[in-house]
Amino acid sequence: MKVAFFDRDGTIIEDYPDHKWTDIKNPVFLADSVQTLKSVDQRGYEIIIITNQYLINEGFISLEQYHDITAKMLYELSCHKIKILDVFHCPHSRDEGCDCIKPQTGMIMNAILKYPNINIDQSFMIGDSIVDVELAINMKMKGFGIGVGSSSNMKNIYVLDNLKEVLAYI
Repeated sequence: MKVAFFDRDGTIIEDYPDHKWTDIKNPVFLADSVQTLKSVDQRGYEIIIITNQYLINEGFISLEQYHDITAKMLYELSCHKIKILDVFHCPHSRDEGCDCIKPQTGMIMNAILKYPNINIDQSFMIGDSIVDVELAINMKMKGFGIGVGSSSNMKNIYVLDNLKEVLAYI
């Protein structure tokens, strides 16, 4: 199975400075994110969201707030007939030293454990942060950085100006 691993905040929905997240109750979808997800789904990719949520353990949001925003996002996507296979999040603070916070590979490794038929060679990671690109590098898979480059000029790593540009590569 080929999987499109999507970052959440700043890629699918609006991202905010850490302190502003405390007051966020509803996801705001970024331009072209719904249509791009729909097109990726229609091209035969399973979609898994991989999201750092250090905001939880750093005290900016509660676990319940994270789940509420994610549930609202998933509901809205389902209304557009977009199927999200799964969502993996890392709640750990940036200094906890866990193996799941991006660019560590823990969330994708957990996805592979749960879905052993994932073919990493046919899959990709996309996000708006350098850690998303570095995760792709660490997994030796195709990666797309929206507005972010990579310090290495590795093959299969692409810099995009916007999310919908990924459709030209898949």
